[in-house]
Parts: sequence; structure tokens; C-alpha cells
Amino acid sequence: MAKVELMDYDRAIEMFEPVLGFEVHIELNTKTKMFSDAPNFFGGEPNTNITPVDLGLPGSLPVVNEQAIKYSISLGLALGCSIAPSSRFARKNYFYPDLAKNYQISQFDEPIAFDGNVEVELDDGRVFQISIERAHMEEDAGKLTHVGGSTGRIQGAEYSLVDYNRAGVPLVEIVTNIIYGAEKDAPELAKAYVSTIRDIVRSLDISDARMERGNLRCDANISLTPRGSGKLGTRTETKNVNSLRSVERAIRYEIQRQAAILATGGTITQETRHWHEDTGTTSAGRPKSDADDYRYFPEPDLLPVEPSLELIEELRAALPESPLLMRRRLKVDWGFSDIDFQSVVNAGLLVELVDTVSEGASPQSARKWWMGEISRTANEQGVDASSLVNAHQVAALVKLIDAGILTDRLARQVLEGVIAGEGTPAEVVASRGLAVVSDDTALIAAIDTALASQPDVLEKIRDGKLQAAGAVIGAVMKAMKGQADAARVRELVLERAGSAG
Repeated sequence: MAKVELMDYDRAIEMFEPVLGFEVHIELNTKTKMFSDAPNFFGGEPNTNITPVDLGLPGSLPVVNEQAIKYSISLGLALGCSIAPSSRFARKNYFYPDLAKNYQISQFDEPIAFDGNVEVELDDGRVFQISIERAHMEEDAGKLTHVGGSTGRIQGAEYSLVDYNRAGVPLVEIVTNIIYGAEKDAPELAKAYVSTIRDIVRSLDISDARMERGNLRCDANISLTPRGSGKLGTRTETKNVNSLRSVERAIRYEIQRQAAILATGGTITQETRHWHEDTGTTSAGRPKSDADDYRYFPEPDLLPVEPSLELIEELRAALPESPLLMRRRLKVDWGFSDIDFQSVVNAGLLVELVDTVSEGASPQSARKWWMGEISRTANEQGVDASSLVNAHQVAALVKLIDAGILTDRLARQVLEGVIAGEGTPAEVVASRGLAVVSDDTALIAAIDTALASQPDVLEKIRDGKLQAAGAVIGAVMKAMKGQADAARVRELVLERAGSAG
């Protein structure tokens, strides 16, 4: 494949104005699917969570999931949208192997929510207003697995397998209006917007919003307008970007790629693009279809959705605090510095900290572990930190530390076991035998052994040279394989020396 030329990012922004647009797909965590009673959960053996409705078999008829309607209204309200008094489902017709019916039940010209606005805060505190065109309900497609080849994509694969477990899972697609004015902050704004949407749906508890599982997916649209031209450029749509970091990188890459083409007199093809995490690049997908190509028509098997005003107001009253207001409140409540709090937001781990604190951990401990060992491991593995452990597990780890059962050193080993799937923190402690030795008798025996090999240490301590205890403490910790509390060992050493220090 020929090498793609890229323009320097700063130079690209000097020559062109980036114009953005986002389509974020949210899988709802209802118990059953959008139009059938098939179970809705992640995982399971392929092609087991399906019914005739999901496969579009003859004679099967869809029935709307009431809870999915309520979740969709709540999301629309949280996005500042108006809720349509009547909305209708439509058939979006296209052929692809993961769409057994050859059409998708979606909403076209009558979405359930429209005309919204979301406030998005950047790292430096500036707030962007993102205008929402619509939020509409639809069903998800199945999933293809391409076998053979080196990339896991259809190009070069020997064959493909289709799993319809995801077919029919309830989705809400949030579509922005055209976004102007991002300028050089376009990549950061893209990441911040998707992060804000993720925070909103998690606070509503309507989706797990785990990007690595596809619960939340972003299609990122980008075009470049030559400075002073007043004309919109041709857009590309990078499909199904599945991490916050990747959203930011994909926008930056497309700006540099498109700028290089336009600067040499080339033209941009209106198409979908695939994001490649390993190389940090995009590649051409298919020519981007317009709405007319899908031959939308009203779904004949479903009645319009007409929520009552009472239901809408009931759901409005139950809305949680907005992410922006929550961040400002939490920063004060937790006593974090601007830098410490912003680092959590930038890492996309605010929800994880909130959930960990709600499980009983202190804000400081929650931040220490999520931003420290967990993030380090996630960076090494190239995944989101939230995919490794959950808030309940981290809070349980912190409780073991606070109870004196674990030191930080032992806790890191326990965390390693939890990430490896060995069980809860308590189970890993038991199976690996990692608890702190709290028996003073065992500690004193180890201290006496260490002192016997260093007979001058006691005299040094008695002479006021307390730092001499460090050699004994180190020897004891080594003998106890790190399972002693260093502070308790120091206390016992000083007691043996007859010192009150």
C-alpha cells in the first residue's frame, strides 16, 4: 500500500478550517432487545441470543421495547432535546451479511428527540456548545468476524463468520449539527464530546457505555474548508471508533491527510473510512451513501410512538446532574487541585472515580489507583483503563489496604491477579497468600534474625541514629517476602532497641 502523505498539523490548520460532525451510537442496557424478547447482554455463545424476529424470518413481527422508549426519552432530555409528541419507525434498506432482514428498523424523518444542545468542556476550561440535530431509536446489526489475514478485517481474510447475538440490540443514535469553530482544538473537542456523551449515558444508567465492547461507538465526520472560501468541503466518515484516544487521533490524522491532498490540487472522496489503532491511520471503506440510497419508508408493522406529557415530565424530573455541573461540584467536594482533577477528566476516568468513591473508597485513594497502576497497565496493553477492572473491584482493593491487610506493594500484586481474571481482590489475596503478616511473634523472630547479622545496629539506634533501623527493616521485609507492614516493623525494631523514637 502506497504511503499516505500527511501535512504538518499546524500548517493544515493555517490553510484550512476543520468542520466536524459526530454520530454516536449508544447500546441501551435493557433486559431484552428492541423488537423481540431475546436476551440483551454482552457475550454468550454465537447465535444463541436470537429469536425469529431478530433474523427477520417469515411471519415474525416486531414489538417495541417499552423500557427502551423510556431510556431514549431520558437521553433526549439530558441532551436538551425536545421530545416529539409522535415519532415513527422506518425501514432503512441495505444489504449486508450481518443484517439478516436486509433492512434495519430505525427512525428517519420523525425521530423521538430533536433540537438539543450539549456543553463540552476542554482541558483549559473553555466550554463549547455542541448543537444536537436529533437522537433517534434503532436496532443494532450483528457482528462479522473475519478469519485469516493479518488485520482482522475483510481485506485479505479467508472467510467471515456472522454472529447475530447483537442483532436487534436497542440503540440510540445521537447526531450533531455541523460544528464550526473548533480550529486547532478539533481533535480535543472530538474526544471531549464523546467523553461527555459517555458520562451522560452512564449517569442515566441506561448503558454500560464501554467502548471496547461496542456499547458506545463514534462515527466521526470531518471536512476541510479552505480559508476564506466560504464553501463546505467534502466530508469523510471514520466509522466505529472505539476509544476516546482513538477519536482524538482519528480526527487529527484525517485533518493532516485531507490537507495534504487538497494542498496539491487533489479532491476528497466522500466515503467511510476505517480506523486502524495499530498504525494510527485510516483507510478507505465504501462510498458514503446519502439518505435516498436507503429507500426509507414507514415501518408497516409498528405504530407511532406517542409518549404522554406526564411520562415525559416524570422522566425529566428524574434526570441526574449534568456532567459539567457535576465536575465543578466534585472538584470542590473532593478537594482536588485543578491539575489533579483535570488529569482525571483528561484520562476519561471521572465516572470510574465517582463509582469507586460511591463504593466507599476515598477520592484520593480512588484517584491514586485509577490514575496510577491501572492506567499504567492499560497503556501497556493499549486498552482503556475501565476495560481492566471495575469500580467495585478497586474499592474492594482500597478497603483491604485501609484495613491493613495489604500494603501498596502487595496491593499491586493483587490488582495484577484481578486483571488476570483470578477473582475478586479478597479471592486473589487468599489464593496467592498475599495478606500482610500481622503476627508480631513472626515479625519479632525475623527482626531478631536480622539484628543478629547486624549487631552494631542496636547501638547506633540507642545513640540516636534512628536511620540505622532502615537496614534491619529492609532485611525483614525481604525475609517476609514483602508481606510485612514496614511501619510496624520499624516500631518493633525501635522497641527492641529500647528507644522511644
